[in-house]
Amino acid sequence: MIRSLLILPLLLISLSVAALQNQLADNPSPYLAMHGQDPVHWQMWNAETLALARKEGKLLFISSGYFACHWCHVMQRESYRNPAIAELLNTYFIPVKVDRELNPALDEHLIDFVQRTRGRAGWPLNVFLTPEGYPVVGMTYLPPERFRVLLGKLQKMWQTERGKVTELAGKALDALVAQRQNQTPDKLLSRGQLQQAFLKSAMAMADELAGGFGQQNRFPMTPQLSALLDIQTRDPNESLEHFLRLTLDQMANKGLRDHLAGGFFRYTVDPDWQTPHYEKMLYTQALLATLYLRAAKVFSHPAYVQTARNTLAFTLREMGAASPACVASFSAVDAQGVEGGYYLWKEKELKQVLGPALFSLASEHWQLKGFKNKPEGVLPMKGKSVEVLAKQLKQPVDQIRAQLTEAKKRLLEARRQRKLPVDDKRLAGWNGLLLHALAGAAQQLKEPEFLAAAKRLRDYLLTDLWDGKQLFRAVHQGKPIGQASLADYAYVAKGLRTWAKLSKQAEDRKIADQLLHIAWSRFYTDKGWVTGSQALLPGMPSVRAQEDGALPAASAIILQLSLESDDGKLRRQAQAVIKDVGLAVQDNPFWYASHVRVLLASPVQGK
Repeated sequence: MIRSLLILPLLLISLSVAALQNQLADNPSPYLAMHGQDPVHWQMWNAETLALARKEGKLLFISSGYFACHWCHVMQRESYRNPAIAELLNTYFIPVKVDRELNPALDEHLIDFVQRTRGRAGWPLNVFLTPEGYPVVGMTYLPPERFRVLLGKLQKMWQTERGKVTELAGKALDALVAQRQNQTPDKLLSRGQLQQAFLKSAMAMADELAGGFGQQNRFPMTPQLSALLDIQTRDPNESLEHFLRLTLDQMANKGLRDHLAGGFFRYTVDPDWQTPHYEKMLYTQALLATLYLRAAKVFSHPAYVQTARNTLAFTLREMGAASPACVASFSAVDAQGVEGGYYLWKEKELKQVLGPALFSLASEHWQLKGFKNKPEGVLPMKGKSVEVLAKQLKQPVDQIRAQLTEAKKRLLEARRQRKLPVDDKRLAGWNGLLLHALAGAAQQLKEPEFLAAAKRLRDYLLTDLWDGKQLFRAVHQGKPIGQASLADYAYVAKGLRTWAKLSKQAEDRKIADQLLHIAWSRFYTDKGWVTGSQALLPGMPSVRAQEDGALPAASAIILQLSLESDDGKLRRQAQAVIKDVGLAVQDNPFWYASHVRVLLASPVQGK
């Protein structure tokens, strides 16, 4: 219904209004600042911009993205720096640039609209809205000519049929809101039934030959893998163990992981885990380090401990630098705008850096081959082990290991000469996830480095991003930027709760509970959870249970921590909603894996 309502006529407007100016120069968000020299007159997202659109009677054009996003850079280069396209946007629209990492509630609302109307969504996320805030049409990346044609059609439609467009967009939004509030079943599944339903849906999507889920690109999907690890712990199953270990091995050994410096990329663009989308996100490191530590326990597998250790070491060394908190991300493109350029190697460069003997050894150990078929360069991946090479070359294992250590040192030194753009926002929620990972590692591995890093991060979160009454999503030069979301409160509370198990300090648990109280107060309504506390647009999502994405659903984290709290009010709040949560998630449990984990541990669910 929504899609059909949005095949509509739309726009153009009076040119009588004074020209706007680009507001993004020197913005504290690196993503917004990089658009500060665009000829597009980008506006900030706020109530004043929405009022301006209403005053001028223009469509809003909201473009949401993030610093590390490859296609965001491409669309900037092709379209937003194109004078002709900029003139169309400046004349007929109110163009707004949004850093999705600072405005997660707005991004969630718009991506849900695009997903439901287009069948897929991602970034850059581009949506046109009426001055009233009704979404009209949305899309992700478009080539410049298609984007220019779309702008022309929209402005003409708006000029001639504004009333009809507004009416249809309003009805479409109503239909979208109704879809989000789907009817739930009357009967709650038992714990055993829910577990079977989740297992069935997960294994239906599982690729049991290559690992992971689905048939196209490969995301880590840590919420689903974590839920499956829970089930494997309770009810060991040989086929499930095979799938989990296959997936963990594929992620650690192939293109999802940086085999020189450590750390994981966000996802691979192919189902065989070969070619990554080269951005590195802080949350990816935190979630996967936690996952591999858990897997090491479940399967008694030392290699998973080493993967987690290397991931955290990379995160502290490269993403932390001199700060106790870590940056948000490393870009997918290098300083020259080449996707993956920071990580890829060409044969000539490798031979120059390594010399003949080390090049031959490194080529076997990291699969540095196939240059003719990869003119952009090759990405190091796990090849022959030290032991296999030692046997093959009839040399001592220690000698081979020493040579590979020298090769890695040279490669990293050469790579550091390249430039990799950094989004240096230090986000509360993502650093909360890192605190959880570091505290968990310190507890499990008994390593002083992780304990000290967790303590420094805990102090930063409570000194710089918490004033005793509210969290700040991030700060810049001592001033808050962005609005703290439900996820910030959930993830920081989770990190503090895990840290409290180490510190044994009542104050840490007390602050974690205080964050949970604020989360219930600000983000829970009679219709369910909302992501942000300031909804400027109509129809912003409110749901009984949030779906998992790349990150675990914040509402599930709040529910879990509240049920486990010593605070009676928090427990009662969670217990009062948990049955409704169960009813809301049981028809599509795969996408609610974090809630499934909570429900399977809850006495409300039954046996």
